Amino acid sequence: MTSNSKTQLILARILCVPSVVTRYIKAQRNKFLFQANPLTPAQRNVMSAFFSRDLLDLARLVVLDGIRLKNPPFHGILKTLGFSNLRDLSQVSAITFDYVIVSHINFTNDLLFHELVHVEQYRQLGIRRFSELYVRGFLAGGGYDGIPLESNAFELGCRFEANHQDHFSVAEVVAQWIQQGKY
Repeated sequence: MTSNSKTQLILARILCVPSVVTRYIKAQRNKFLFQANPLTPAQRNVMSAFFSRDLLDLARLVVLDGIRLKNPPFHGILKTLGFSNLRDLSQVSAITFDYVIVSHINFTNDLLFHELVHVEQYRQLGIRRFSELYVRGFLAGGGYDGIPLESNAFELGCRFEANHQDHFSVAEVVAQWIQQGKY
């Protein structure tokens, strides 16, 4: 790790983890909660073989119409400090804020599955720990693709996409990753 990377890691921990990111996630969850809807019966039917009833009851969905998400206030600070590969939230398909999933596009089963994995991760880790692990993963992995929380969601998503009839418990897999320190 270069001295610049070490400096960035220290600054990111001070600026982002856990308080700033945690506050941002909670604020976004609360902002979008009023317009969020529960999963449809069809969505619940598909997802019930992979997620608990409690999680499916908790999750809320928002499809933005005519507006785009804005980057968080700390995004510009991180860019100024030299961080690259930051995701522009106006360009993502969807993002999960605790149990509220905000999307720029209509939910496909594959997109919904991926985001529900994040709801399960939040449920087991809590917002503060999720935030901490997300930023640490970003820094250690060199960007979005190197974040273990995302790798876990993509891995499970690929398994889901390969065979919707291969039922498994996302909660159990997330718990195993936590226990094994993979995040």
